[in-house]
Amino acid sequence: MNGFEPAVEKSKTEEKKSKFPIKTIVSLIAIVIIAIFILSNVYIVKVDEYKVVRQFGEVVSIVENPGLYYKIPFVQSVSSLPKKTLIYDVPPAEINTLDKKRILVDYYALWQVYDPKAMIENLRTLTGAENRLGDIIYSNIRTELGKLNYDEIINSEKDSRGAIDVKVEEEINKILEENNSGIKLIDVKMKRTDLPTTNEQSVFLRMISERESKAQEYLSQGDAEALKIRAQTDRTVAEMLAKAEAEAKIIEADGEKEAARIYNEAYGKDPEFFNMYRALESYKTTINDETVIVFPIHSPYLKYLIGK
Repeated sequence: MNGFEPAVEKSKTEEKKSKFPIKTIVSLIAIVIIAIFILSNVYIVKVDEYKVVRQFGEVVSIVENPGLYYKIPFVQSVSSLPKKTLIYDVPPAEINTLDKKRILVDYYALWQVYDPKAMIENLRTLTGAENRLGDIIYSNIRTELGKLNYDEIINSEKDSRGAIDVKVEEEINKILEENNSGIKLIDVKMKRTDLPTTNEQSVFLRMISERESKAQEYLSQGDAEALKIRAQTDRTVAEMLAKAEAEAKIIEADGEKEAARIYNEAYGKDPEFFNMYRALESYKTTINDETVIVFPIHSPYLKYLIGK
């Protein structure tokens, strides 16, 4: 008997030692499970998001403030909605202009969720919100661009798209507010306008024809204006020449009048000298190297030549 006592005591000691680690491991496992369970029901709210808390599928609260929160296990679920500004690329669509031309317009929109509960109740999801927003944008753009001619949309000098974008934004926000959509449009802009592929070539040919017709019209207007300017210039020149000729005749008459006055004064002072001067002046035109002159005895030429 005494030979078996140490072995029994040893087995009891080993059993005690083995029981202690098993309890510890079980306790640690239980703590880990509890920690995982607790952590799985803790959620974090970030600065740029809303947390939507549902209880049996119904929205019970919207958490906006950043921080650490806890939900009821197995009863509540949490989903996220963005608080930041979102970009929605509106699919390109064809519209008819006022002058019955078809164009392809491409828009983008900046929008935001400001009332998550209303958005969920009326639009359900972000995809549903984007689809609804796209429908409203397309409807309003089609209406507004349909009031303009094609060249008013694509011509930079006549471009009214900026005013249209503002008006469309106001109308869309009004509709969203009336429908309690929980979202708002921040900005909407046209990226580009194109011609539909089916009628692009015909429109280009028509545009070329219109431009050529317009160029010919400008040339005709230029020719008419040139003729008008030339006629006006010719008339002005004729008037100036007539005026100058009239003034020249007046000056010439005044000169002849003054010359006659001087002649008369000179003749009055010494008639004999004046007669001699006139006779000598006449010699310049009447006498040359071949001239043969026969003077009467009483001729004034003879008188001055012989000095009697």
